[in-house]
Amino acid sequence: MTDKLIIFDTTLRDGEQSPGASMTKEEKLRIARQLDKLGVDVIEAGFAAASPGDADAINSIAKVIERSTVCSLARASEKDVRAAGEAIKPAKHGRIHTFIATSPIHMQHKLRMSPDEVVTRAVQAVKWAREYTDDVEFSAEDAVRSDIDFLVRIFDEVIKAGAKTLNVPDTVGYSIPLLWGERFKQLIARVPNSDKVIWSTHCHNDLGMASANSLAAVMNGARQVECTINGLGERAGNASLEEIVMAVKTRRDVFTCDTNIDTTQIVPTSKLVSSITGYPVQPNKAIVGANAFAHESGIHQDGVLKHRETYEIMRAEDVGWGANKLSLGKLSGRNAFRTRLQELGVVLSSEDALNAAFARFKDLADRKSEIFDEDIQALVSDEEVTQLSEYFRLVSMGAHSETGTLPVARVVMSVGGKEHQADAQGGGPVDATFKAIEQIVKSETELLLYSVNNITSGTDAQGEVTVRLAKGGRVVNGQGADTDIVVASAKAYLNALNKLDTGMDRAHPQV
Repeated sequence: MTDKLIIFDTTLRDGEQSPGASMTKEEKLRIARQLDKLGVDVIEAGFAAASPGDADAINSIAKVIERSTVCSLARASEKDVRAAGEAIKPAKHGRIHTFIATSPIHMQHKLRMSPDEVVTRAVQAVKWAREYTDDVEFSAEDAVRSDIDFLVRIFDEVIKAGAKTLNVPDTVGYSIPLLWGERFKQLIARVPNSDKVIWSTHCHNDLGMASANSLAAVMNGARQVECTINGLGERAGNASLEEIVMAVKTRRDVFTCDTNIDTTQIVPTSKLVSSITGYPVQPNKAIVGANAFAHESGIHQDGVLKHRETYEIMRAEDVGWGANKLSLGKLSGRNAFRTRLQELGVVLSSEDALNAAFARFKDLADRKSEIFDEDIQALVSDEEVTQLSEYFRLVSMGAHSETGTLPVARVVMSVGGKEHQADAQGGGPVDATFKAIEQIVKSETELLLYSVNNITSGTDAQGEVTVRLAKGGRVVNGQGADTDIVVASAKAYLNALNKLDTGMDRAHPQV
């Protein structure tokens, strides 16, 4: 017999706290639909009290998700809990996840509350949440540094108040697997009625052990893991969904539980999240990295050719590699294109949006011999970028580079509907392009990151560029895709400027 391991995905909430990874409502909806298709049990869609935009996004997600439970985070305050309750109202299955800090350092210096006051507030928050849903989760923030006797006490009280899931988070990524597993063993043994609730683990990756800690908790009774796609999250990130799921699936000799995840959707989900957030996946990332199933050693290659299991513990196709080529070309029609978008879970806002995306597809098909699903996702993202704001828009550009001379770039762009042109020199064509843009916009921003990632293989592949800009304490990521890297770079830079111009940033959930 195997138990059910609940996969609680917090990419849209905790993952969004990565610098510059804020998403629009449309982007959140695309990811939420894909998470539902992936089979996650709970989607933490955001923090309703953080901003009206976040509450609206949660509400919109709650209206369209069919299978997954839609959850909103809330501090242990009436305002937060009621905002979360209103946001999840349309959901077929809704959850409120309320939390309060329980470690001495947090209670004393952040909350300035006594332990008794913290218990009272936690109990009241659960009762408020129960007015909206029976599915209430309580989280003891910084449980890793909390006194275990106090954790036993507060968990006992919130169970009495009606909490159905108890989350034990390693908020600061401080624990190690042996100790984290032991903490779960003790809590489950000591908390009254512990068998009446689901025990959950939420681990951060500051010491590189988030997935290992999460799995140690599972081995000691946890039956929910809170995780993110690609391990996305603030600081060093969270436990990676793909690592948790495949560890449990691969090591059935160790784990007496299983998940509902359709593992063939792992790689497509990873690539979608990477494309939208602007956080590329490192090539040697477990499961979803480009090199995860590559064998360079001659000894390894020989072994795999003779018998795959000699060096491979998983099949690449089981996690979604190798089935992403689109059987469309430049002669394909709109209906075939529309059908493929539906298969990918992409819902465009209007017929005009479909026409615009199809025009981009036909243009790409003229320049690229093979079209992949990732290309289609990038086209749709590019269309959403264009619709974000027309204040800064690339009209045309040219760049020239040759050995022995300084590269030059000419940019023609629209600023608020009025065209401007600038020429600039730089250390390379991209540098020259950015300097030409800055001659026009004079943004006074700081460039924190410039990253190029190939969307697919081949010399005709689209390049996906991420630009991270900072100004006045705000940080945004801009994305652009094109078969010409310099053009993609200009698109990404202008996308970031448009985000700054429209104030498209999120409040930190715990501010």
